[in-house]
This record gives sequence, C-alpha cells and structure tokens, in this order.
Amino acid sequence: MEKIGLWIMSLLTVSVLYSNVEAQGTYPSQPMLDARVVDILYLDGLQFKDLNKNGKVDVYEDWRQPVDKRVANLLSHMTLEEKAGMLLINTLNAESGGRLSDRAVQFVETERMTRFIFRNTVTATPGSATGSRRRGAEVTPYEAAQFMNAMQELAESSRLGIPALFKSNARNHYEHDARAGISVSAGSFSEWPKEAGLAATRDMDLVAEFAQIMAREWTSIGLRSMYGYMADLATEPRWYRVHETFTEDADLAANIMTVLVKNLQGEQLNSKSVALTMKHFPGGGPQEGGGDPHYDFGKNQVYPAKNFDYHVRPFKAAIDAGVSSIMPYYGVPIGQQYLPNDLGMAFSKGILTELLRNNLGFKGYVNSDTGIIGDRAWGLEDKSIDEQIVIAVEAGTDVLSGFNNNKQILNLVTGGKLSVDRVDLSVRRLLREQFQLGLFENPYVDPNRAGYLVGSRAFQKKAEIAQRKSIVLLQNNAGVLPLKAQSETDSIQIYTMGLNPEVVRDPSWSGYVVVAGDYDSSKGEVRPVVPKGTDYAILRVVVSNPRSRERRFGGANPDELDLLAFSDMAKAKSWSIAPSLTDIQGIMKEVGANKTILAIRFRQPYVLDQQSGLRKAGAVLATFGVSDAAILDILTGKFKPSGKLPFALAKNAKAIAKQDPDAPGYDKSDTLFPFGHGLSY
Repeated sequence: MEKIGLWIMSLLTVSVLYSNVEAQGTYPSQPMLDARVVDILYLDGLQFKDLNKNGKVDVYEDWRQPVDKRVANLLSHMTLEEKAGMLLINTLNAESGGRLSDRAVQFVETERMTRFIFRNTVTATPGSATGSRRRGAEVTPYEAAQFMNAMQELAESSRLGIPALFKSNARNHYEHDARAGISVSAGSFSEWPKEAGLAATRDMDLVAEFAQIMAREWTSIGLRSMYGYMADLATEPRWYRVHETFTEDADLAANIMTVLVKNLQGEQLNSKSVALTMKHFPGGGPQEGGGDPHYDFGKNQVYPAKNFDYHVRPFKAAIDAGVSSIMPYYGVPIGQQYLPNDLGMAFSKGILTELLRNNLGFKGYVNSDTGIIGDRAWGLEDKSIDEQIVIAVEAGTDVLSGFNNNKQILNLVTGGKLSVDRVDLSVRRLLREQFQLGLFENPYVDPNRAGYLVGSRAFQKKAEIAQRKSIVLLQNNAGVLPLKAQSETDSIQIYTMGLNPEVVRDPSWSGYVVVAGDYDSSKGEVRPVVPKGTDYAILRVVVSNPRSRERRFGGANPDELDLLAFSDMAKAKSWSIAPSLTDIQGIMKEVGANKTILAIRFRQPYVLDQQSGLRKAGAVLATFGVSDAAILDILTGKFKPSGKLPFALAKNAKAIAKQDPDAPGYDKSDTLFPFGHGLSY
C-alpha cells in the first residue's frame, strides 16, 4: 500500500481521462489518484483509494463501475447521520492565510457536511486579515488552493471519505459594490463586464471563451460548483438584482444559458467542470412593485401580462443543455397554476416536482436559496423550523442552503416526519454530481499552479476586450465622438469626474491636459470650476444605494423603488448619484452640454428623464462594469463601439410604474432607447 500524492498516469491515459467516458463517472483505464490520508489498494494491477479504510475495494471506490452503482453502494454504507449531512450547505470561508477554522472542523466532523459556500475574495494583495463570517478574510490564490486542499484532506479522513464540494457566487466581473450573498469582488480573477455587458456584446463565441477561462481559474483553486448563473429576466426595471441578469429577452438569455452550461460544465460533467446551480427558478424577474424577496415587502412575483412561460424559457434551455442543479427563488408565484401558489418556490411541489421535473424533465438536484429555513420562508412564517424543512424537502428541495443543523434533520427522520426513502432520493442526486466531477478519485489541486494561473495577464486581456465590446453608445449628437486627438500645436483640455485622471492623461490616448473635478464634500471641499477653454467634460456616472443594516443585500427603500428617473433619484434618501446631478448639470452649463460626455453605469434600466437634462449631453455611453481604460478606448475611437442594449430604456418615470413586471420593454411612446439599440462610428 502507498499513501499521499500518488500519480500514476501516462500522457495517453490523461487524454483518455478527459473523454466523454470520464463524464459518466466510469473510467476505461487507470485514472489519476491523489490520496493524502487513505491507503492506495492494488487489485488486478490497478490502483484504488481505500476511502472507507476497510482494506478492500468497495464498489463505490471502484472507478470502473457505473456511477449509479457507485452511488447505490455508497448509499448502502452511509449512516442516517451521514445522509442528513448531505442535505446541508452553508458558508465556510478560509481564515487569514488560508487556514481552516473551528467551524470547518465542526461542519465536517459533527454536522457531516460535504457542501460549502466559499465567499472569500481571492487577491494577490490581501488587505483584510479577518473580514466577517459571511465575507471572510482576503486570501491569495495560493492560500485559497491550500484551504481547499486542507478541507479535502479533512473530508478524506472522515469515515467514508466523501469529498467536499465548494460553491461560489459570481466572482469574474467588474463590480462597484460587491455584497456578500450576492456577488464577490473579482480580486485576482479575470475581470469581465457584468452579465448585462456580456449580453450587450451579442457575441456567443466571446461568452464561450469567458466561461472556459472562468472554469480554468475556478478549478485551479478547487472551486468546482457555482451558485449561478442567473437565468432571470430583466423585465422589472425596479428590481435591484437586474444587475445580475443578462437581458430582458428570453431568447437571448436562453442562448447564453446554453453556452454557459456547455462551456462551464462541458457536454457532461467531468474532472474539468464547474457544475452550475442555475437560479432563480422559475424566474425571479417579475417582482411585484420591483421589491426583492430577500425582504418581506418583495416576496410576491406577479404575472399581469401572463408571461410565466416566457420567464421559464431560459431555464428550459439550461435543463436541455444538462445543467447540474437548479435553485428556486424565495418569491411566491401569485395566481399561477402550479400549486401551492401561496408559498415560496422552494416549498411548492407544483413548481419543483410538477413543473421542473415532470414537465421540463430535470434530472439533477434542487439547491434552495440561502435562508429559506427561518429567515425567508414566505407563506410559512407561522410554521416551525421542523415544518418548514419537511415541506421544502417533500416539495422537491434536495439541499438546504444556509442551514447546518444535522441533528434537526436526523430527528425529523427518526421521528417519522421525513421518510428515509425521501432522504435517500436527495442523497443519490447529490452524490452523483460528486462522482461525475471526479472528486472521489482526485479532489486536490496544485496551489503553485493556482498562484500563477489566477491573475494571468492573457486571461485579463481577453476580459478587457469583452469590456470594450460591451459598451453601448446611446447617443452621439453632432458627432462629438470620437474625441479629437491632441497634436503638438493643439492641446486638448478635458475636465473629468469619476475617472482616474492619470488614465485620461496617459499617452496611450494622446496625453490630454486634464483637470479633475472630484472633491470630498465631507471635508468641506467644493467642486473645482471648469477652466475656460476646456474642450470636453467626461463624467463617469455611478448610481448606487447606500449600505444599511436593513438593506444589506442591496436595493432602495420600499417607498422609493419607483424612483429610477435621475431627477427623482437625486432627491431620494436611498439613492445616490456620483457625481451628483447638481454637479453634472453645473458642469454641462459651464463647459456646454454639447461638449459633455456621460458614461453611465446602468446597474438597472435608469430613466434619462427630460427634467434631468442628461439627454442634452453631447454623447452618452451605457456601461455594465468596465474600467476607465475601456471607456477611453471607446471615446477616442481606439475601439469602435459595438454594444447593443440588453434591455430597453424608458423615456419617463411614469413608464416605470405602469409597465408589467413580467413583460419586456415599454410601449413605443414610452421608450427612449429600445432593446438592441446601439450606435457606432
């Protein structure tokens, strides 16, 4: 017998490993094994991991056997406590330096868990040594990989050696305000435009390349599954999570979901896959009044335009492509045919069994959204935790996110409230994914490889091209763009706000003479006036909602959800515009509106209302998570604008309140820029 880090493959075997046969969980020849705790067993000249430490090759340890046989055999070895642990998943972050926490040991040894949510920011230059339990400390790629390996070693030392599976929210996008539980800052990962920006490129080859690069980065640190992507549609502009959706158009979204599944997972799950948990079934876009079901005021989903099936369409595409798991939303599907329709989706047997499995043919597992037990059990607020768990599992939920109480699940089974057969069904679904991902053979990664691959300049260059392709030129009055180039005899003076002036001054863009108008009013500073003779003003505009304990996931106050017009947001308490609308209007007056260029980040489909005066700007760009350099490339003509709007923009504030939350776009008379609009030069 041998231990620890045994690699036994030829190059020929490696090529076989990544064939479709491997995706079935059965290997035609000796796979690469890595064992840090258990012994290697020899049988018929082949090698196997003795995961249950009994000195013989059991069926689940035999990589020659079909996955279904391996799953059935492992299930037969499992105690009820070990089965209960499979139904749990919760946040588990690395501590500073990539160390394991006491919580990690508790989750594996006491709660018998095998699934975890990783939320640490991974960066080459960690700044936060502690963070919070939800967000975690900042760690390097090397430390992240070491953490994953340490967790796998802890899992391997368990009675049956069932490997761990880590999931994460999106972490490959240019974020202005990443919030734990929603998204993660890119850190050292390649930084692509936000989801709507990828859709704005209309380039499916680019989306495929994005997914392939993301898979290489994630798997290098041991991340093998994702809470994403969102197949929800941006039909309700007031919903703050529009910034995580791709588009309002169901067909475009369906195409993107197919590409993501095929390129992150592969044709079938395999040892290079990132398994997706597509969310939020059956579509989290049609939120009543624009509220979000993270909060009680946003728990209802409504369909006045009778577009329920329209929102299901992207999920059907993902299911047809083979998506591994599905996450239902917290929301209540008001008035729909699938019963019960007065409970959150994760508690509805009509949604999760009749629609998802029986009608759409989904074969994977259902992963609840985080906190459905207790915090956001809409429609079941008066029920006990035990009752909520039973209703969720009987409806079709297989794993409870944000929950880690093994004993409570165990007591429900031993007390006869939850059947062993129903638990076994979930465990089979969950184990299948872990076998298909190749984790039972080798769950470990090379921290040194993670150290150089995450942060690859080659990857980031491709992401930067995507950022430029995502930018939409909304208007270009009198051909103000591209900007004039500076010459030896003719200097160009530019006034900026919201941009790094050093980027604008860079010789790459003609070395403009720049005056920055940024200031800190909290220190008593005032905005510098625009100097006489200024040729252009370039303002990068970002709209946000100030952080608060009540709205920790984001979004505006419930009484201000309708306020998407700039002139309304400027007067609101829970909206912030930077630079302020007063500053923007003042600069337009000082330099001239026709010489003012606005680059607006459209986190949501904001309204350029007449009263705001923003439509008078010489040029307006719509951005969806891009760098200053990307904006400069477009403004100077170094890169010609090619993006197309992923959602329509309304002409007035009234259009926002009267549109149907489940229908894309607005009446023609209420539309300023339609879906698909985008200029060039």
